Amino acid sequence: MTRLRDEATGCYSWSNGPGDRYAPHSHSYEKVLYCVDGSIAFVLEGEGRRLELNAGDRMVLPAGTIHSATVGPAGCTCIEGRR
Repeated sequence: MTRLRDEATGCYSWSNGPGDRYAPHSHSYEKVLYCVDGSIAFVLEGEGRRLELNAGDRMVLPAGTIHSATVGPAGCTCIEGRR
């Protein structure tokens, strides 16, 4: 969390269970996200690109990017903030 706070504001942690899904959506801000535990796969809808994040991986999602996500088989814990 200390590392994330050095590059983003409004930082917080969240967790989801295995197989949980997020429908396509976007944010009005640039999102910085670290996968702390487990795994989660993001689909960048406009590009048709899939990003698999595992514990220790980092992602920066530009503002306005439409994306969906599916949590991996062991669930996930992530921390994120805004830039």
